[in-house]
Amino acid sequence: MRLLITGGAGFVGSNLACQMAAKHPDWSITAVDNLHRDGSKLNLPRIERAGVRFVNADVRDREALLELEPFDALLECSAEPSVMAGIDGETGYAFESNVVGAYNCLELARRDGAQFIFLSTSRVYPVAALAALQTEEHPTRFALSKLQQTAGASEAGISEAFPLDGARTLYGATKLSAELLIAEYAEMFGMKTTINRCGVIAGPWQMGKADQGVFAYWMLAHHFKLPLGYIGFGGSGRQVRDLLHVDDLVELVDDQLTRPDDWAGVCANVGGGLEVSLSLLEATELCREITGNKIEVEQTADERPGDVPIYVSDCSKLFGLTDWRPRRDARTALEDIGRWIGENEDDLRSALIDGAN
Repeated sequence: MRLLITGGAGFVGSNLACQMAAKHPDWSITAVDNLHRDGSKLNLPRIERAGVRFVNADVRDREALLELEPFDALLECSAEPSVMAGIDGETGYAFESNVVGAYNCLELARRDGAQFIFLSTSRVYPVAALAALQTEEHPTRFALSKLQQTAGASEAGISEAFPLDGARTLYGATKLSAELLIAEYAEMFGMKTTINRCGVIAGPWQMGKADQGVFAYWMLAHHFKLPLGYIGFGGSGRQVRDLLHVDDLVELVDDQLTRPDDWAGVCANVGGGLEVSLSLLEATELCREITGNKIEVEQTADERPGDVPIYVSDCSKLFGLTDWRPRRDARTALEDIGRWIGENEDDLRSALIDGAN
């Protein structure tokens, strides 16, 4: 197997590269990344130690990608992943990375008749429709009510049947655009494609920020005693997301890579579901227990653009296709993040804390 991973120095891409190299020592694995994200250079030594070849290239540069040697499968993990992308009026990088980049990767896969696996996002579902769902307020979290008027919504979460009409953030729109391109390429050229609509992914080597990688960000803030805030929805911290440990995602993608015919044409939600979900309030308590640090969390009632009180992935479609299930709970994900932070404290402080000031 000759495997190419774009976004290969990012959180998901680097974990996939290193773990696939360990699982399949006979595979030839190449990781491509433009090193745009803060902290991504910290992944280069572990990629090298894993025996993965690294190429500093940008998915926006089609000619650079087409110079790469032929391969058998492509994992498209590159993205501008911030839900706040474009809010400041600068839309170019998100569009070019997420849409043009996906197109360039599709062309590369088409050149070699390669399997194509795409990491999409739950952000393809429209914000207004999600925000309008019936919710209940529990002591530590919001929950979806049993009776919902919208197709694809239930107390178990959001399924692929949820309507796609409406705005969804620039990030979500660009990822949905890429999904549509992938469907066309699969139909026109007979490509074997798989789309994973991921919720929040969490685990070691995630350079978390408030707008992307929130649970890693929460652990980083508790470890380094940095300020945090509950933003929106009354400032209560009850907003909920499901999370998936990156190691669980690696196990699913490994199955997809080794059974390409069975996964061809699949587009499915991938997440921890209701069983592996956290509110920010619950995340704060876990982070306090794990780190032993208690920090005050500021409360702000004003909501950020694109935010919703709750998103949980209903993965029933996925579970009907495979025996794979998430095996790691939320505490395990946060404990693993905390252990990683402790082992790399100086490098993370330099790259993410001091470098940002």
